[in-house]
Amino acid sequence: MCGIVGYIGNKQAADIIIEGLEKLEYRGYDSAGVAVISQDTLKVTKKQGRLKVLADFLEEEPIEGTIGIGHTRWATHGAPSDENSHPHTSMSGDIAVVHNGIIENYMQLRQWLIEEGYTFTSETDTEVIAHLIDHHYKGGLMAAVQKTLRQLEGSYALAITSIKHPDILIAARKDSPLIVGIGEGENFIASDIPAILNRTRKVYLIEDKEIAILEKDTISIFDEYGVTVQKDVFEVDWDVESAEKGGYKHFMIKEILEEPKALRDTLSPRLKDGKVDLDIDIDEELIKNVRRIIIVACGTAYHAGIVGKYAIEKTLGIPVEVDIASEYRYRDPVVSSRDIFIVISQSGETADTLAALRMAKRKGAKIIAITNVVGSSVSREADSVMYTWAGPEIAVASTKAHTTQLLSVYLLMIKMGVVRGDIDDALQKQMVDALGKIPEQAQEIIENEETIKMMAHRHYSIHDAYFLGRNLDFAVAQEGSLKLKEISYIHSEAFAAGELKHGPIALIEEGTLVIVIASQSSLYEKTASNIKEVKARGAHVMAICSESADMVMTLADEHIAVPVTMDIFMPILTVIPTQLLAYYCSVERGIDVDKPRNLAKSVTVE
Repeated sequence: MCGIVGYIGNKQAADIIIEGLEKLEYRGYDSAGVAVISQDTLKVTKKQGRLKVLADFLEEEPIEGTIGIGHTRWATHGAPSDENSHPHTSMSGDIAVVHNGIIENYMQLRQWLIEEGYTFTSETDTEVIAHLIDHHYKGGLMAAVQKTLRQLEGSYALAITSIKHPDILIAARKDSPLIVGIGEGENFIASDIPAILNRTRKVYLIEDKEIAILEKDTISIFDEYGVTVQKDVFEVDWDVESAEKGGYKHFMIKEILEEPKALRDTLSPRLKDGKVDLDIDIDEELIKNVRRIIIVACGTAYHAGIVGKYAIEKTLGIPVEVDIASEYRYRDPVVSSRDIFIVISQSGETADTLAALRMAKRKGAKIIAITNVVGSSVSREADSVMYTWAGPEIAVASTKAHTTQLLSVYLLMIKMGVVRGDIDDALQKQMVDALGKIPEQAQEIIENEETIKMMAHRHYSIHDAYFLGRNLDFAVAQEGSLKLKEISYIHSEAFAAGELKHGPIALIEEGTLVIVIASQSSLYEKTASNIKEVKARGAHVMAICSESADMVMTLADEHIAVPVTMDIFMPILTVIPTQLLAYYCSVERGIDVDKPRNLAKSVTVE
């Protein structure tokens, strides 16, 4: 979960690297560093703290040179410090490496290298890579890198430079994202497109176990055996402005306010003549005879999967299993060719989700991916891909990607239901009409943000909060609780409302904030009973509910009413107030909203 930038050309490398790292700071922000070949010397500068610390230092003590690599870090091995920051170098200082990923066998490699006479200055797994390249170096950098990669177990995206080869950069990847940008008289390495979008729109998407050699005028790509690989150029079709704040204080609020547009962009191309027309290829015979649907994801995407389970089982009567990706492959799951395996990942690079996808594919399941990033690993390895056209999402806390994931799950459900005959023309039209109004209804909620902002002002100083909900509302409660804790650092938990009396009600005392999600009309009375239970014990109840939930609004101490749509689609709307509440609580508490502590945007390590 780190940002990588590399440059080779005729311009000052350090300036371009810092510019690129600024676009990637959402991927890691506890330290940063650069290595630049300058006047026949490999100069390395790295600093603990935000990227600005490094940038300010380089303004005072600039490094001149036209080839270099840089890195922003999110710590996995060793606490944030100057020593543990990347780049890491060989003992001689001739070779520098930046790395995203985890080397699982680094302890064995480290011990062997120590026995070979190497000394280490950091606690990281990455430093072994620099020493291994040095160990294998016999005059050819590419050959040394190849031998090193064969010894590594785990995941990596690497950028490598050496004073002995001042005219090339080397890039390599396995299970961690990496791209190569194509310029004129200059070329680039990056772990994500925004880093180089100011410089080029033409990129190569580096695949697993591929190695790229960059010169300022040429790019050569090889497989792990050194065989040349011919690749298509990927043209980036979104603009720089969409990845910028555009005057907003934080990316998160910008992205929440973009949700109506993101929903519209995801929806519009897939609705034709009152029917769902997906732009993906799905085996209709498999849909008709599917035994089971398995949804696997992490974090916020996992909560979208829970919504999918409730909705698909209720509407289509197909058993749906939802799993946390980091647990899934360690329980030896039963998967067959009659299963449809859906993976959900905002970045398309989530390491645990990718691992689950690959396991399911080996076992014969057909893979459908829901992701926001064209050309991501998930999109390339799935059998079918459904893109959420949310646009770049930079804030660590996912908002517009989540609501478009929900929308994508619903569209996929409708398409499957039509193919199977579970959804007739009349129901399809009803659903399509309802979904068509969702972007406008989302806009209504956003226009009520001042009310939510006032609520946040009243409650931001609390230490604990509890979310309650039933059925689909429980899925939203889980996502709302996650948002509050990750962005505001308020301890928060979500409970299925019916489970309250089985233990969690012991936590309720005078003044405890309980946030109740209530959008399922058949469950209003049950939810109202749960409100009475917590209020009887002194809780302060905030309801996020449908405009039709009169009894819930009457019982709650305060409420946020959202427009009415079909019950099954309500999670798209009820989740938005939870995002705004978390955002404004974070602002009130003075937290860096876009970069919450210990978190990074794209979780590319297991």
